[in-house]
Amino acid sequence: MTPREALADYLLIRRRVGFKLEGDQRLLENFVAFLEQARAERITTELALAWAHLPAGVQPHRWRQRLGIVRGFARYLATLDPSSEVPSKDLLPARRARVTPYIYSPAEITALMQAASAVTLPVPAAALRTVIGLMATTGLRLGEAVGLDRADVDLKDGALHVRARQPKQREVPLHPTATRALRNYARIRDRHWPAPESPAFFLNRRGDRLAKSEFNHYFAKLIGQVGLEGAGERVRPRPHDLRHTMAVRTLLDWYHAGEDVDRRMPELSTFLGHVDPASTYWYLEAVPELMALISRRLALVPEVLS
Repeated sequence: MTPREALADYLLIRRRVGFKLEGDQRLLENFVAFLEQARAERITTELALAWAHLPAGVQPHRWRQRLGIVRGFARYLATLDPSSEVPSKDLLPARRARVTPYIYSPAEITALMQAASAVTLPVPAAALRTVIGLMATTGLRLGEAVGLDRADVDLKDGALHVRARQPKQREVPLHPTATRALRNYARIRDRHWPAPESPAFFLNRRGDRLAKSEFNHYFAKLIGQVGLEGAGERVRPRPHDLRHTMAVRTLLDWYHAGEDVDRRMPELSTFLGHVDPASTYWYLEAVPELMALISRRLALVPEVLS
């Protein structure tokens, strides 16, 4: 079987278990063409590295990302042809430098929700206000929030059925105040759209699903209205920073309460839908407020190893 034939099978198998792979397919097809141009019948580490380094002038983490995509395909190909090499994970270890997230204060979140309420049309106004509050209290990603269907929202028992980016799903329990806010939004939505064609929970002014692009457009305006333009390390704070805020506030509450954070970290990872727990531990080093708190607590530990 040629690498091109194997790629077709590889993509088919991965998609059957829920992966979309649009970007991966484009890159892997480019890699196979690179192998064909080199007249190579199998993957070698040397060729994989040469292809990974092709984009000049990019950050090293991009090379690592490209090699990682090839590595997954190479593992599959090696099951068909043992002479096909699988590039080691030790190669191209560079990681992307992550920008410190903006952590909203409770007053800033309240101000954003109040500004959203002032949007002219009632359904978008209610949707914007409710999504902001929902992301701040549950840590949902924006795509997960606007991707909710009415059937995913249990307004009786207070829970969400979240269909995440990965082929994984999770149940997110809601605080009673969040459940009340969702009920209030649903009443406003149903009054204006009693029988919408879209199954979406959050609707736009046309009665269709509220899109991420629409939300981002409104949110950028709200940021300016409440005086947060230019705050943080980016041009402006993002909706995704509401998710970061929820995670950081939870960790801070645990530290202040004297909780065993390491023991409870898997709980937060599950709640946020993190596949890799390292994504959750990242908050401990990424947010200055958490780092300062950890440093103060470590200073109280006797230097028994000195």
